[in-house]
Amino acid sequence: MTGLLSRYRSLSASLDRADWLLPTLARFLFAAILLLYFWVSGLTKIGDGFAGLFSPSAGAYVQIFPRLMEAASYDTSQFAWWQTLVVLAGTWAEFILPALIVAGLFTRLAALGMIGFVIVQSLTDLYGHGGWTDPAVTGAWFDRLPDGVILDQRALWIFLLLVLVFKGAGPLSLDRAVARGL
Repeated sequence: MTGLLSRYRSLSASLDRADWLLPTLARFLFAAILLLYFWVSGLTKIGDGFAGLFSPSAGAYVQIFPRLMEAASYDTSQFAWWQTLVVLAGTWAEFILPALIVAGLFTRLAALGMIGFVIVQSLTDLYGHGGWTDPAVTGAWFDRLPDGVILDQRALWIFLLLVLVFKGAGPLSLDRAVARGL
């Protein structure tokens, strides 16, 4: 039994020294699981051509302001300038923040921004799109089903991002290169 405990302590000590592994793996998993999800979502929000980056599609307004869009009979000209800025900021965030995380540049700040984005996205899904009425969307903790979109999946997304907030980007990152002076 003593030999087994000794091996366990040795393995634990080795894992304690592997501080690089967790943030590197978190960034890899973010890229593998969520990068394209956010980029494709962002692509649905931009208008045509390069100018589309500054002129969001009607679908962007529907996704971000679903009830207001319905009340405006899906006429985006009825929206105020600040609502257009919110739509543009949300659209750009879906491209910029994930790219920063994958590159490992301003990782902690980008991860905090993504956490805020996921929270706003979830609240929009629950309140704006009526997700509260669908148990498959809200999910429930401590049940036997791990596939609820909001309480299950997005809680894991936020946990993954919290790893980056607390641990940083890891050694294979632009943050580390900048800290060392390139």
